[in-house]
This record gives sequence, C-alpha cells and structure tokens, in this order.
Amino acid sequence: MDKPFSLALVVDDDPDIALAARLALRELFETVETLSSPSELLPYLKLHRPEAILLDLNFERGATDGREGLDYLGRIMEQDPDSAVVIITAHGAVSLAVEAIKRGASDFVAKPWSNERLLATVRSAAALRRSRIDAQVERGRAAELVPSVDTPLLGSSDSMKQVRALIDRAAPTDANVLILGENGTGKEIVAREIHRLSRRGDKPMVSIDLGATSESLFDSELFGHVKGAFTGAVGERMGRLKAADGSTLFLDEIGNLPIHLQPKLLTALEQRQVVPVGSNRAVPIDVRVIAATNMTAEQLGDPAKFREDLLFRLNTIEIHLAPLRERRDDIPSILDHYLALYSRKYSKPARKLPPEVLHVLQQHDWPGNVRALRHAAERAVIMADGDCFSVADFPLQSRSSAPAVPVVGASLNLEQFEKQMIERALRMHHFNISLAASELGLSRGALYRRMEKYGL
Repeated sequence: MDKPFSLALVVDDDPDIALAARLALRELFETVETLSSPSELLPYLKLHRPEAILLDLNFERGATDGREGLDYLGRIMEQDPDSAVVIITAHGAVSLAVEAIKRGASDFVAKPWSNERLLATVRSAAALRRSRIDAQVERGRAAELVPSVDTPLLGSSDSMKQVRALIDRAAPTDANVLILGENGTGKEIVAREIHRLSRRGDKPMVSIDLGATSESLFDSELFGHVKGAFTGAVGERMGRLKAADGSTLFLDEIGNLPIHLQPKLLTALEQRQVVPVGSNRAVPIDVRVIAATNMTAEQLGDPAKFREDLLFRLNTIEIHLAPLRERRDDIPSILDHYLALYSRKYSKPARKLPPEVLHVLQQHDWPGNVRALRHAAERAVIMADGDCFSVADFPLQSRSSAPAVPVVGASLNLEQFEKQMIERALRMHHFNISLAASELGLSRGALYRRMEKYGL
C-alpha cells in the first residue's frame, strides 16, 4: 500500500525510544531514519528534507530543563521555517512542550505514548508542512499565470470616478465583488486594485480563467486532488480555492461556467471548505472572491444560464465598467500613457499627437476597448515615422466595417484570410473572447496573440 509521506527523522539518544518510534512511523513513511545525537541533526538537514522530525528535548545525562532540545529546535526552524517538528517529552513536562510550540514546534507527544496518538500527531504535522509548501508553490504558480502588473486604472470620466469610489469602499471589506464589462475594459485591473487595497493585499491574488478551464479539469483545478484520484494523479495537488486561503480568488469569465458545475462552486463558497478529488476529508478555506464576466446583468439574471443563488453569493458589490465608446473623454489620457510607455519600451522618440488625429481616435468605437487602444498605441509607436503620429499609424477597424469572409473568390493571402476569420468569429459572438476562441479552435491566449498581431 502506498504510504502518504516519504521521510521521517527521529532524534533521540534512547535507542529503545528511537526504535519504537521508527517501527510505529513505518505505517506512514516510506523511510524512517534515526539520529542518537542532535549534533548530527543540522548536517543531516543540509542533505535531506524530512517531512516530519521527532525531537527529544533532553540529551545530556540527568538534564530535565529541555534547553538543548529547544536550542536545536530554534536552529531547525531558522534553517527551514516550514519544518514539522514534533517534540518528544517526558510525562508531566507539558510546560516545556508548550514553550517548544511557541518556538515553532507543530505538536508534542509524551512518553510513554500510544502508537495511535503518535501516528495522529505526526500525520497532522507532516500534512500541515506539505500544505504550507504546496500553498507557496501554488501561489507562485498562480502569480506566474496571472502576473502582477503595474497597469494603472486610467481615465477621469464620471463613470471611472464612480468605479474608483466603489473600489475604495469595497476594498477594505471582505465582501465578494462582481465586475461586469465588455472584454478589454479592465476588469482584471479593477480586481487587482481591490485586492491591493484590501487587508489581504500582502498575499498574491490567485486567479483562474473559467472560460479556459475544461469541464473535466474543473474539480481538480478548483478543489485539488489527492494522489491516485484519477489516472495521471501521481501526487497531491492543491486547488486554487485552497491556494487562495487567506487571500483573494479572482474568478475570471464566471459567466462561462456551465450551469451544472455552478452548484459545486456555490457549495464550496457557502460552506467555506473544499473536498479534494479522491478525498473524503473537507479542508477549510478563507477566501475573498472577486468574479468578472462580459455577460450583462440581464444575461446573468437568466436562470437557464446562471444560478440565482450563486449570483447572490458573488455580487454583494457590483461594479460596472463602461465600454470605451461610452467614455471617450478618457481616450486622451489612456493614449498618453501607452504612447509614452511603448516609446520607452522600444526606445522610440516621443512624437506629438496632432489634435485632428486625436479627434479621429476619440470618434472610433474601439470594439476591443482599452486593450484594443493599448495595442493600437503600441503599433503606432513601432510604425510611426517623423515627428508626429498620423491616423494611418493606428489600426482603426470597427465592428460594422470589418469585411465578411467571402465565399467566392476569397483572397489567397493566408494572413488576410485568418484576420477575416477572426473578425467574423468575434462579431458572431459579440466579442466574447472565450466563445470566439472556441469557435476558431484556439485557446484564449492564442486568440489574444492573433488579435494583437492584426491590430484587432
């Protein structure tokens, strides 16, 4: 039978105690090693990373004050703060055990122990250590998947002032927030700003794109799984909900979550616990949820598409991001920011933006919103020549003016054909990136890269 942990270390100068612990722990650990002197401990830990350490407090003959063991406990925790150290103490020396726990020990067992008590204590300590390490790995992974960016929330229109006011009021609370807005309006930027200003802002925000998560991986991605839960589950994996424990979970494209999976998310949020795939043990979580979707409030209110009880759970506070065409006064400041940003990035000279060019850009509908404007600014910086920008430097294709894909006499230029196909899919699905990507047989990331390539 597979054992849940790989390596345990017993440090005790009494060979009978060390042997008894080693025999008992073989039920949990593939390998159990023993050391008779704490002087061997630190060199050992430079070469090995045991998942649990049993440490006696007294080694010198006649010693009962535990000073030597407490000193080595401090050195262990200094070398590896995630160490799971279970103290071995004499019956009646509970005060020493309490002091050890204050200094970082996970728990203690008193001699003589029952094997059931020993196994339960060590199992819990080792599982806690693994959980801490997994959380660090998952949060780092999540931070890579949704990198922290310095993109500010740009614009000073009345609608953006209202958004900022809502952010300032919502952020300090733990209330769940639902952000509504078309693709490219900056929903993730708003989520990051809420997280940054919250009491959880010192920890990474964990994100999952539900529009790009396959139904078959939904449970594993959100709730995690245990070793052997399914074919290919060669080890335990922490789900995003647990990885966000103590922090914020950003559920992007929540509107694309199939309705038959919505009860699972609702149950986890209501009960504040998750059950990993393949396990029957619930794991508590403490998360603040920020969700985002490009669906309208009316679409979310359709019970055939979205559960009303889940919507109530998510939209304690609702923030609407207006499309760029409804806040054209923000276009000059957004352009100034990105033109300067990309001029520095590509070491290009600063160019003037003539009033007549700015006027044309402000009248454009920008179907892709701020994201499209940003891409247009980047292209203009790269392509412009001379002292001033011209309209020709900016790709200005609208929803209505984009040509349909011809059935007869189609262009044989593959790039032009691909661009037309992407435009058609985007229009067909009202610029819902996830649905358009699915229509084209692409991932969301691949579609974004092509949109950027063609200035869409």
